[in-house]
Amino acid sequence: MRTLSLLLAFSLLPVTAGAETIYVTNEKAGTISVIDGTTLKVTATWPVGKRPRGLLLSRDGKFLYVCASDANAVEVIDRATGKVIADLPSGEDPEQFALSVDGKTLFAANERDAALTAIDVAGKTVAFQLATGIEPEGMATSPDGSMLISTSETDNSIHWIDLATRTDVATTAVGLRPRHAEFTADGKQLWVSAEIGGDVSVIDVASRKLIERITFAPPGVLASTVMPVGIRFTPDGKTALIALGRGNTIAFVDVATRKPSGYVTVGGRVWHLAISADGRRAFAANGLTSDVSVIDLATRRVIATIPVDKAPWGVVIAN
Repeated sequence: MRTLSLLLAFSLLPVTAGAETIYVTNEKAGTISVIDGTTLKVTATWPVGKRPRGLLLSRDGKFLYVCASDANAVEVIDRATGKVIADLPSGEDPEQFALSVDGKTLFAANERDAALTAIDVAGKTVAFQLATGIEPEGMATSPDGSMLISTSETDNSIHWIDLATRTDVATTAVGLRPRHAEFTADGKQLWVSAEIGGDVSVIDVASRKLIERITFAPPGVLASTVMPVGIRFTPDGKTALIALGRGNTIAFVDVATRKPSGYVTVGGRVWHLAISADGRRAFAANGLTSDVSVIDLATRRVIATIPVDKAPWGVVIAN
């Protein structure tokens, strides 16, 4: 009985980081690298459409969605087989996208169309299209599902799209060439990276006004190479990790004070990153060195470097 009780107790323990699988889009190779979270080794390389960039996990965890930018498609990949099982209509040059809270709709940014395409996932049809600013790139859905954000790289602004009315209701100016937008978990703030501006704008969602611009000064790094792109928050919401592009660095930012609290050097041109569900590790895609840096968040050190295919870009983690 004691042995049985111990077995039951262990079966109820939370799944560790080692049970995770990490997926990385490789822009110039046209592939996705599959990384085992226990061994930190690439276990498979899946061919996908041309120039894969944005990558999302379906709400039920069964599928991956990938923006095949030069194929003008959003591809649906079965995680169990690694096969592309559907192409969703996406407009011209989809770069990044966001998923609705209920998981039924994908919102793809179409750079060449200066528009966004809303895709009905189950029906594999276009639900609606909407003009946005020039060169839309980053997309984010508010935690309550009411608002969609589109960053406009040429207009140096973000667009607030009301999903109930399907209208562009407001714009907010941000830094030069905004790349990525990320809501805090409580939906009260929106953080937007500016690649050329070299900063991150923190915006109050209620007023849609700028609260603060965060700047970065990694030791020994030229200011001109600091180009923020990907932003992720730790599960406890206390820290933001920001990929500084050609600065080859991840910045740690205290969310409460909005001040950088440290830096970690990673590979060349770090683009996007993902954080494990337990908050212990981050995985950063380094486009110029074609590898993924694994960062221990407690010690703020790179604990492994994983070679992948050419020019990794997007990262997601699945259990």
